[in-house]
Amino acid sequence: MNNLTTPTIRYPAPSLESLPDDIKARILEVQEKAGFIPNVFLGFARRPAEWRAFFAYHDALMLHEGGNLTKGEREMIVTTTSAANHCLYCVVAHGAILRIYEKKPLVADQVAVNYRKADITPRQSAMLDFAMKVCQHSDAINDADFAALHAHGFDDEDAWDIAAITAFFGLSNRMASFSGMQPNPEFYLMGRLPRTNSKP
Repeated sequence: MNNLTTPTIRYPAPSLESLPDDIKARILEVQEKAGFIPNVFLGFARRPAEWRAFFAYHDALMLHEGGNLTKGEREMIVTTTSAANHCLYCVVAHGAILRIYEKKPLVADQVAVNYRKADITPRQSAMLDFAMKVCQHSDAINDADFAALHAHGFDDEDAWDIAAITAFFGLSNRMASFSGMQPNPEFYLMGRLPRTNSKP
């Protein structure tokens, strides 16, 4: 007997037209760039003040310049720790972005299932070791964990970035999962096949 049920969206997203102008403008900008509106943008917009705080912190962590983490590595942290938190939305959505940034069609699936066997560098593996410890046992972080990062060229500010990304998306994972947020279908195929330049 099939016990699978259709996922429930507990909090229907508001209409784009009903949103404050600043939020609507940001969402339209994302739609223009991506070709669709990721469900998280509308799903969280039901509470505008929280939406603004959420995306301000998101942008501070994921879009800022400087530090030793690439954009792909930031997405690698999100995908790996979101998998540990069993967040379907974040694994699928950020896994898609990871594939695009790293130009590796297989990497998101690999790190989501078992990053220790993924096609990543020893540096990235050390980064994910730290992220996973923050994700699952942050109370046990000690000097040895920092030393392991330092051995691969990360400094204490990079450790802060890794921990902050992990912690922030721990919140995002839980909000997406409890509310029944589903990944947009577009995310599943993004970055899986190399782009071909067709010539007339």
